[in-house]
Amino acid sequence: MTEFEFDIVDGAAIRDGRATDAYFDRTETALRRAGRNPRVVAEVTADQFPDGEFEVVAGVKDAVGLLAGRDVDVDAIPEGRLFDGGPVMRIEGPYLAFGRLETSLLGFLSHASGIATAALDCRVAAPDAQVLSFGARHVHPSMTAVVERSALVGGFDGFSHVAAGELIGREASGTMPHALAICFGRGEQESAWRAFDEGVDESVPRIALCDTYSDEVDEVLRAVETLGDRLDGVRLDTTGSRRGDFRHIVREVQWELDARGHGDIDVYVSGGLGPADLRDLRDVVDGFGVGGYVSNADPVDFALDIVAVDGDPAAKRGKLSGAKDVYRTADGAHAVGLASRAGPDDAESLMEPVIRDGEVVDGAFDLDAATERALADAEAVGYGRRTE
Repeated sequence: MTEFEFDIVDGAAIRDGRATDAYFDRTETALRRAGRNPRVVAEVTADQFPDGEFEVVAGVKDAVGLLAGRDVDVDAIPEGRLFDGGPVMRIEGPYLAFGRLETSLLGFLSHASGIATAALDCRVAAPDAQVLSFGARHVHPSMTAVVERSALVGGFDGFSHVAAGELIGREASGTMPHALAICFGRGEQESAWRAFDEGVDESVPRIALCDTYSDEVDEVLRAVETLGDRLDGVRLDTTGSRRGDFRHIVREVQWELDARGHGDIDVYVSGGLGPADLRDLRDVVDGFGVGGYVSNADPVDFALDIVAVDGDPAAKRGKLSGAKDVYRTADGAHAVGLASRAGPDDAESLMEPVIRDGEVVDGAFDLDAATERALADAEAVGYGRRTE
């Protein structure tokens, strides 16, 4: 049997700088032949000036890991903080020490930040509900840990992908798919729920999927009758083409459960949900599984630009020259200014040193701390109010 190699660029190629655009190879060749290797300041920036559209910084851990051990100093906004214009990372050193890493560096930051921002959209839309990431199936398998970690940075409570969990040190969540019920056949949903209850570890919540073949209320009440007090919750995942008024369906399920003395059974929903759905359902639902809205989020359009050469301000057309700092002002706004000058009164500088002389200054990159920063910043800048 022929063994196929997956189309995955490995970690060694990323670290070695081979995971780059061809023109960086040409640039390096040209500079070396010319004997030119200036000391530069380069900044990773999406927008030059604040415009009120905040986004979440993520991917910093991998970006710092790529730059560590090289002849550079690096400052960055900590992972999880919100930004609105100006740099999220500043690199200073000989250009050839890091120039060919631009492609991978931007990829680390752009993709993760887009996913984390989409996750925060959902988190603030349903602040009191459990929200899980179900979108790993929409991305290349090599991306799943990035998706799940970034979703956690944006405030999600958990995720579904097993291997991603092993990589980032968190246990995956999830109960049963429609495939389990279908394997037992139409009309045999009880057998599927019973098999699940008898087969999986006791630590796994008994949450029955209740919309495979028949009406949601019908399957929910049958699941209650089958599992009794062992049933923790039910999940509704009706495809959009058959769903109708999802809010009405959920309220009907809740009503019928309560009428029979089972109001303590949690109701979870999933299937093509986004922030608007979460806002609409958050008062009648205990938890959500969110997929494509987060996993398929557009990357943040970061660019890496040289802003100083051998100590002198420099920039290409349309970009701002000079090393810059960014701030959170007392009223929750974002401000950008030259790093050589004092920031606004009563403002907090967001940039922190992460690498000095090639050595990582703060190597913790704690995931829980990043999540706390995202939620605190969202409150400080009124993020939920700005996205509704």
